[in-house]
Amino acid sequence: MKTLKYIFLTVCTLFLMQSCIVSEKANMAYFSDSGNDFKGAKFTSINIPVFLAKPAIRKALREDWDDNEEIIRMIKKVSKIKILTVENGDRAMLKDFASYLNDNNYEDWATIKHDGENVNIRVKQKGETIKNMLITVNSGKELVFVDIKGSFTADDISKMIASARDK
Repeated sequence: MKTLKYIFLTVCTLFLMQSCIVSEKANMAYFSDSGNDFKGAKFTSINIPVFLAKPAIRKALREDWDDNEEIIRMIKKVSKIKILTVENGDRAMLKDFASYLNDNNYEDWATIKHDGENVNIRVKQKGETIKNMLITVNSGKELVFVDIKGSFTADDISKMIASARDK
């Protein structure tokens, strides 16, 4: 009976882990559906189950940010995380993507420049609630996009930006 129980738990775990997928296809609509030729850009996408990501993010924040409880409370509001990395990206790709985001009601909230890298935060909101936050890190030809879905307030995002600037 114990063996059957362990087999069942293993199968359930494998079923849940299948959503943590790493792929060489873009997982964001602009890159996968646009039909553009991205001139040798190499994509790597990761879909992360939130129940696996939240504990790891909280632990990293506690270690790196000295128990910043405001940021940790914001993590509780996250419902989905997608990451897309692009190697051999170019400025034209980033410019077209920014135009795409503007056309799809994303607002530019902050740009943070640090050590030659640009971090851009854009949000999409309905009324007072922010439903989607997109963080773009541009480091020359390497780009990282973090798409975070959840239910945030403007105050949550402002506190996160202020904390990042302080660091």
